[in-house]
Amino acid sequence: MKRIPRKKRSLTAAEQGKTSDQSFLVVSYATCEAYDLEALSSDLRSGGLYRPVFEQDAEVLQEMEIVHMRATYQIEEEPREIFFFPEGSVVFWNVSVLERLSVLKTIRAHETGSYPESMVLEEVEILHYLNAPNVNKTRFNNGKIQFCGKTGSALEKYTFSNALALSVKLGIWEAMLSEYADSIEFIHDDMKKRARIRISRSEVLQKMGALFALRHGINLGTDLLDTPDFYWDREDLEVLYRKTCNNLSITQRTRVMNEKLNHCCELMELLGTHLNDLHHVRLELMIIALIMIEVIFELLHFFAR
Repeated sequence: MKRIPRKKRSLTAAEQGKTSDQSFLVVSYATCEAYDLEALSSDLRSGGLYRPVFEQDAEVLQEMEIVHMRATYQIEEEPREIFFFPEGSVVFWNVSVLERLSVLKTIRAHETGSYPESMVLEEVEILHYLNAPNVNKTRFNNGKIQFCGKTGSALEKYTFSNALALSVKLGIWEAMLSEYADSIEFIHDDMKKRARIRISRSEVLQKMGALFALRHGINLGTDLLDTPDFYWDREDLEVLYRKTCNNLSITQRTRVMNEKLNHCCELMELLGTHLNDLHHVRLELMIIALIMIEVIFELLHFFAR
């Protein structure tokens, strides 16, 4: 089951941590189902390399349980910043690939439901941003972020990070659904050939559970279907958020994911019904066999008398 094609990311540039112009990179990963943000923040602070961002906007992010940290030691004028989201996504601003991998290794100890490392490194979202003092307000055009002034505010960077975190999380779910579809492909062949279906009722139940976990994450556990309440009274940020989500095709990808999930659910429900019918038939045959055995014993007793 193939995922919907969308704009390819500049993976080579991201891996090298370089850009061809004066722009910087913002890179997002989804590493697990959830973070222990309190322990994670404490661990990073104790190392002395990162510190929480204490700005006017920082209180708003803390209320939403978002951890926003900045590198303690400045290498260049543009700061190196990291946003950690409680649902298991992390967004790096102007952080080199070696530093990103080091942080990803550190946060492993504070994860719940970690994803395979190969999947984490493959499903990456990348955007370019630059500081443009000549523009009158921050904007998102042609897939590139342009901040008004020397650097973006905490809330502006959070807005773009929020969209990137959702997109990379959706990318992980797309990969998981693709693997799931591959794992049940043999069922179609068995059904077409009218062969014995090589799956048990318990395995069907397990696979149904995996499907509903995906549906719950997409439709109830995230803001993929609607704009978060945070933006309702922040129109400028809402515009940036919507433009970023549109660029990342989040709405379209979510719709396609739900359609694929519905197809898989219909298949598993049909299979579950079929296996239940077979189970009932076996029970009926066993009951008939027991009745026949009892009749045979009664006949033997009758003729013996």
